[in-house]
Amino acid sequence: MHAFDILGDPVRRRVLELLADGEQTSGAITEVIRAEFAISQPAVSQHLRVLRDSGFASVRAEGTRRFYAIEPAPLSEVDAWLDRFRRLWEQRLDALGTELARGKRARRTADPSPKGT
Repeated sequence: MHAFDILGDPVRRRVLELLADGEQTSGAITEVIRAEFAISQPAVSQHLRVLRDSGFASVRAEGTRRFYAIEPAPLSEVDAWLDRFRRLWEQRLDALGTELARGKRARRTADPSPKGT
């Protein structure tokens, strides 16, 4: 399965968002996903399996609990693909930053009153 096929599903994206904050138990993930998406526990388990099988997440057992963690390699591949397009929005963000700085300077020079009076 292609990385964007994995990331195209909102449930799997949300699971990855949860894992970005650190390792989570399958129970904690299931609780959040069931509340937000109103899907069954087996459906959540299937999404976790897809993330594991595709390499986006890893799992480790500790007794009866399963801990999931994000795996950075597939996300690095996505980032590398996005890098080709990043310049398109970085230029616009740089221009926005310049305009914001100009606006601040213009307000400072237009306000002759000293601060605090």
